[in-house]
Amino acid sequence: MNALTTLERRALQSISTPDGHMLIVAADQRNGMKAAIKDAPNGSDAISREELAEVKADLVRHLANHAPAILLDPEVALPQIVDDGVLARDTALVVGLDASGAETVDGLKYTRFVPGVTPHSIREQGADVAKMLWYTRPDKQDADSRVAHEIRDLVTACDEEGLLLIVELLTYQLDDESDEEYKAKFADLVVDGAALAVACGAKILKLQYPGSAEASARVTEAAQGVPWAVLSAGVDHETFIEQVRTAVANGASGAMAGRSLWKDSLSIDADRREELLSGRALPRLRELADAVDGR
Repeated sequence: MNALTTLERRALQSISTPDGHMLIVAADQRNGMKAAIKDAPNGSDAISREELAEVKADLVRHLANHAPAILLDPEVALPQIVDDGVLARDTALVVGLDASGAETVDGLKYTRFVPGVTPHSIREQGADVAKMLWYTRPDKQDADSRVAHEIRDLVTACDEEGLLLIVELLTYQLDDESDEEYKAKFADLVVDGAALAVACGAKILKLQYPGSAEASARVTEAAQGVPWAVLSAGVDHETFIEQVRTAVANGASGAMAGRSLWKDSLSIDADRREELLSGRALPRLRELADAVDGR
């Protein structure tokens, strides 16, 4: 296991339920969140940065402030949500360093850092914890690959800043790979991706649901004691709840949920947003809290 420092243990506690399981509302999406706002008068693409910032602030007010932690981006939401007192004192702030989109090099996908954003700069924005996304194909990438070097470098940089880093991994289908081939490999890719990240020093993992109880147990074994949380990947709430229950029963340490909570609960109208977030998304969050705690 990649041992946590004292600071990191406190940070992990801040993003966990009283029973000790990670539970984070993910709201670092930018274009993806715009696309979920279906009633924008000129279409989602016309939503301004200021309007999106207001949506994120309301998502914090009416949903995430009821969770242990919120994941936000450093471009749209911050530092206003902290400076304006929107974020509750008991809700920890996780800040993502990854920019929207990805680049493809020799058939493999790579995320980019938000320009100018570093562990130190997000600490100055109020971050309690950092998060970075990497696309991985461990059948094509080893410990000497670009992605492995990037993970190691950021783990080191966050260690030097005294900032806990959540390593998020997304596997993906290659252009020349059939749906059947990818489906057959999927669980192995999640398991082997976890093993690669742990070998590069990762201390917390955010992973796709690997597909089954058996695969979840394999992820837990590959993580070698490193806590891992399931991401929602845009599935519906009912599906995600069952995935979380299965994963937690087989060693997962929690969940980080975005669209499964709020994708049908956003509006360009502030009153309608509050109604949807409080009446639809918040009950889902409470059900998810029960699931991560095994209730």
